[in-house]
Amino acid sequence: MIQATTTASSHDATLARATPGELGLCAQRTQRLLDVLQGEIDRQRLPGAVVAVARHGRLALLESLGLQDPVSGAPMAVDSIFRIYSMTKPIVSVAIMMLVEQGRLLLSDAVATHLPEFAAQQLVVPDGQGGYVLRPVARAATVQDLLRHTAGLSYEFLGDGPVQRRYAEARIGSRERSNAEFSRTLAALPLMAEPGSLWEYSRATDVLGRLVEVISGQTLGDFLRTQILGPLGMHDTAFAVPPAQHGRIAEAFAHDPDGGTPMRLIDIRREAALESGGGGLAGTAMDYARFLQFMLNKGELDGVRLLGPRTVEFMTSDHLGSIPIHGGAASTLLPPGHGFGLGFAVRTAAGLAPVPGSVGMYYWGGIAGTTFFVDPAEDLFALMMIQAPNQRDYYRPLFRSLVYAALID
Repeated sequence: MIQATTTASSHDATLARATPGELGLCAQRTQRLLDVLQGEIDRQRLPGAVVAVARHGRLALLESLGLQDPVSGAPMAVDSIFRIYSMTKPIVSVAIMMLVEQGRLLLSDAVATHLPEFAAQQLVVPDGQGGYVLRPVARAATVQDLLRHTAGLSYEFLGDGPVQRRYAEARIGSRERSNAEFSRTLAALPLMAEPGSLWEYSRATDVLGRLVEVISGQTLGDFLRTQILGPLGMHDTAFAVPPAQHGRIAEAFAHDPDGGTPMRLIDIRREAALESGGGGLAGTAMDYARFLQFMLNKGELDGVRLLGPRTVEFMTSDHLGSIPIHGGAASTLLPPGHGFGLGFAVRTAAGLAPVPGSVGMYYWGGIAGTTFFVDPAEDLFALMMIQAPNQRDYYRPLFRSLVYAALID
């Protein structure tokens, strides 16, 4: 649970403010980024935003824009709390790699070695008559498969194939199951692909959350709080927001500005049985900025080292190689010239994609609109916190393009 209110000033020692010009960014172009977002707010396509851009360990930009809550009219603040959804995944991936560094598991371990419910997984295959049959998998999924989303799993909202339908029927996204119950329920459902055969965005990191619990003997929330969030000073990040901090929660529009069906956001005002390693955390921009600086520092922040530098480099390297990307709805998450590491998408080519970025840049986002990228070649990270689920695919590339346009050194 979130412990106390923090402000940007409490983090000044690590991410001190600097002018854009001091960090190789154009002041006018940095202002343009804010003006473009403000224009979206003025047109009521975006409720509000908090943006942070840091380079060489200092903040060139940390600003709040618009409204935190479009119903109450509360203004956005730099310490507003956002549902970060899948930006939980990189944090849980770090947790797994900490356990690997401690010698408590191997990436090559079969998932079933630690979670026996996964010992008899079956694959859905066409029967040649318009239906499907089940057959045993050719090889077991590994911990590496979970981290890089090649375990044969999926998400129920990525299509209407037989596996997604089974997920939906089982209410696999229910937050009323414990992590242990979730793991047993998912393990009983069939796979959509052979482990290791293709990349498909999935509930794999929720399984990793349960794996953290089994290996560590702690709940996922307790492990993250004591081993990662606390040590990194991320005191406003947790699976639930206590009543005293409810006034800081950022909200989306009640009605979609583009006329679509509004996505129902998770209730972070109460504890849920499921502590979703794939998408359950809420937190502030400054907390996540500290996590990104920790990653950019290759595993260390304020004298606290949680991972070795080589481990961070390993995590943020492409782990797909020739493994193809599934051509369904998830394929848009990895544009051309990108692969996937252990918890992060990774840029593998300077060109090809319709968005800028250096080779070696890594990134991810959350379904409600939050997004980040880290560019080691530029010693840079950038982060945008919004709650605009149906507009996320527009704002992510817009934000990235505007940040890179501001770099002039």
